Amino acid sequence: MIKEVENGIIITIKISPNSSKCEFIRNGEELKLKITAPPVDGKANKAVIEFLSKTFKVPKTYFEIIKGETSKEKTILIKNLNTTKVEEIKSFVNSIG
Repeated sequence: MIKEVENGIIITIKISPNSSKCEFIRNGEELKLKITAPPVDGKANKAVIEFLSKTFKVPKTYFEIIKGETSKEKTILIKNLNTTKVEEIKSFVNSIG
């Protein structure tokens, strides 16, 4: 779900597009993100990055979808993070429940 790497963290999320609101949900060990955007023309991917950027207070340019560009299962690299920000994000993700 979340893994620290040399230049940031990698987070694995299952996306649920066309939802009524944007929110995180934990489903056992799986982290789910509901977003309002449809999965058309990259709109869902853009909405995911925008939501994560606002939630984690990290610039959008720090995010890269490294796996799952056209899938509901996304692996996202958040790069250029300092240790404090990494800990903040890990703490936030662990608090979702």
